[in-house]
Amino acid sequence: MTDLPPKPATTPARPYFSSGPCAKPPGWSADRLNPVSLGRSHRSKIGKQRLQYCIDLMRELLKLPDTHRIGIVPGSDTGAFEMAMWTMLGARPVTALAWESFGEGWVTDAVKQLKIDPTVVRAEYGQLPDLNAIDWTHDVLFTWNGTTSGVRVPNADFIPGERQGLSFADATSGVFAYDIDWAKIDVATFSWQKVLGGEGAHGVLILGPRAVERLETYTPAWPLPKVFRLVSKGKLTEGIFKGETINTPSMLAVEDAIFSLEWGKSLGENGLIARSDANAAALDKIVEERDWLGHLAADPATRSKTSVCLTVEGADEALIKKMAALLEAEGAAYDVAGYRDAPAGLRIWCGATVDTADIETLGPWLDWAYATAKAA
Repeated sequence: MTDLPPKPATTPARPYFSSGPCAKPPGWSADRLNPVSLGRSHRSKIGKQRLQYCIDLMRELLKLPDTHRIGIVPGSDTGAFEMAMWTMLGARPVTALAWESFGEGWVTDAVKQLKIDPTVVRAEYGQLPDLNAIDWTHDVLFTWNGTTSGVRVPNADFIPGERQGLSFADATSGVFAYDIDWAKIDVATFSWQKVLGGEGAHGVLILGPRAVERLETYTPAWPLPKVFRLVSKGKLTEGIFKGETINTPSMLAVEDAIFSLEWGKSLGENGLIARSDANAAALDKIVEERDWLGHLAADPATRSKTSVCLTVEGADEALIKKMAALLEAEGAAYDVAGYRDAPAGLRIWCGATVDTADIETLGPWLDWAYATAKAA
């Protein structure tokens, strides 16, 4: 009989390693949320003030220039990105980059729903396509950080400063964890549920000046549902970017986001980035010390620092499910199985709301779960 490693004596204090919704910030509790806007209309004075404050905090932490607008929109990151696609694509050719499931989702929308016949540039899970081969006379769709593959763009250097097309970045697992060159980004989307550890259902849409110009000078051929409409009488609906949301937001989710943003601000400049870096480094050390663990993204330059996807020697879907179930039953790690469409493996969230000490404590538990699952 195979000798199993002993069950570790210490578990992570906060075993929340899900890649979305992600761990709440340290010290979070519901009674610490400001109730000032709860039970009030989002169109009341206080409602508008809190929505604008949330936008202002996002701008500050993201170091977003005044040239770019921020709007809170429905449908999480998916809703925000689809809003951008449906309102701006069709004016010129489109290139869609896909190296994981969400990028493939944007390809599906472009091909089957908008029927715009994009150029599709693909790479396998764990790889990145040739970013230098992109035709920037096209509008270009890409994910900054592939949540389901653990592969990211290294930086924005592949985007030319002088470009004819617009850059559309699905940045939901990237914002607040990387220093983004906003001059290279025309459209960016994300949700609070990733690096901020916020709640789902709300998306954030960032528009640069070239995106605003597109909206005001181009009308798509297809009808737009109300929740996608960003223009009125040929002009951008500026209220959307001042807290006057298209539909009713959850003020509880807004207050929750404000809590996370204020916590992020308290960490100082680049504090959220530093915490993500430390967490990713701690997990790298765990992987380096184990010959049965590896990174799905082999190249460190394009390896995610937030949604880190790991390969497990000899693993199939059944083994990964056993490992995840064992870890959850012990309260050692929640929601660490890889994404359903990705190769069988583990996915450990290393965003800023996770504590590095909890990542470090996870290593022996992975040893125990792997050995126990194999012996079952």
